[in-house]
Order: sequence, then structure tokens, then C-alpha cells
Amino acid sequence: MAVLEITSRQFRDKQKDIFDLADKGEKVVIRRGRKQAYTLTPVNSDDLDLTPKMLEKIERGLQNIRDGKTKRYTMEELRLKMGL
Repeated sequence: MAVLEITSRQFRDKQKDIFDLADKGEKVVIRRGRKQAYTLTPVNSDDLDLTPKMLEKIERGLQNIRDGKTKRYTMEELRLKMGL
């Protein structure tokens, strides 16, 4: 199967057509600059089911919240932390 490689601009300009190709099973790679690329893959309802491993991680996170092992940030603090 051939891989369709497009730029992010081409993706923006022709989203519907590119989504249709991905729906038909075509492998689509979207390039963002020279160093970053993404694959476009349809998501099925089965892909959204939580695995036991994911449920364990969620439970650990909730336990951390209950135990006070979390930090709270304002949006401004997050922006500063991320350099935005």
C-alpha cells in the first residue's frame, strides 16, 4: 500500500478529501515542517475502550488526588511553565 505524504497546509486545504482517503484505508502522513510528522488514522468505538492498565493508572491518579500528592496551577502559571 502506498503512503500519501502531504504538508499541513495541503491537509488544511483538502481536509474532507484526505479524511475520506483515510476512511478508505489509505495511509496518510501529514508533515509539519521538516522534523515532525503525524499519521491520520480513523478511530473506531473499540479504540476508545479503557484497558485494565489504563484503569489502573486512572485509579492511581485519583488516589494521588485523595492523598494530596498533586499540585495546582493557574492557567497563567501553566503558560509560564510551558514558556507560552
